[in-house]
Amino acid sequence: MILFGARASSRRAVLLTASVGLWACALAAQAVETIKILTEEYPPYNFTDKGRITGLGTEVVQAVLKEVHIEGQFQSLPWARAYEIAQSSENVLIYSINRSKDREKLFKWVGRITPTDFYLFSLKSRNLHLTSLEDAKPLQIGTVNQDIGEQYLASHGFAVGQNLQSSARYELNYEKLKLGRVDLWVMNELGAYFMVRQAGDDPAVVLSKTLRIHDLSGGGNYMAFGLKTPDAMVERFRKGLETVKKNGTYDALQKKWL
Repeated sequence: MILFGARASSRRAVLLTASVGLWACALAAQAVETIKILTEEYPPYNFTDKGRITGLGTEVVQAVLKEVHIEGQFQSLPWARAYEIAQSSENVLIYSINRSKDREKLFKWVGRITPTDFYLFSLKSRNLHLTSLEDAKPLQIGTVNQDIGEQYLASHGFAVGQNLQSSARYELNYEKLKLGRVDLWVMNELGAYFMVRQAGDDPAVVLSKTLRIHDLSGGGNYMAFGLKTPDAMVERFRKGLETVKKNGTYDALQKKWL
């Protein structure tokens, strides 16, 4: 009888230990923080490859998430839609977003994640020469709806439907350029070269950097939250990005993609 009682107690102890373990796991699962992360198809910074969102900007964001112990629910949307949702929602991160005077007060900025240099590109075969933005106003320019290039040009006297042809996707503008439907394409250098190579062309042969847009160059692409996001969350991400830049992860990713 004593032996039987000892066995019963042992079974109860095992069951109790298992129950406590399951309960602890359940609590841990509930404790995992998640945020929504929005981006667009903007290679090589962020793009979908075989059903997975990747790219230089994406990998920097993922490294920051690891540092702050938060899981991200990534979603790629047309830029105008991603921009609207991030701007008006709480705890929604957006990347890769260019920082400008017009956008400065619309977001809480975490920090720079990738470099950028913007140009008005043309086909070398066109032999176009521009000395200022004013020279481009009689021409047709390919843009993307509500992206930084379109916003910048619109703020300098250009207009969608007149000298700006707005598209939903970046690669459509290179197609328009090749077909002669636009004269110029506003795009960052790294992204333009990537898309041209993806189309099977050599950017050194087909593209001309017709005019550098100094106001959009050198600042880089950022990650940011909308104004409804608590400052404490933004600060966590700022510190996470700072750590990624200090521990060598950021530099390693730049070398991988650039």
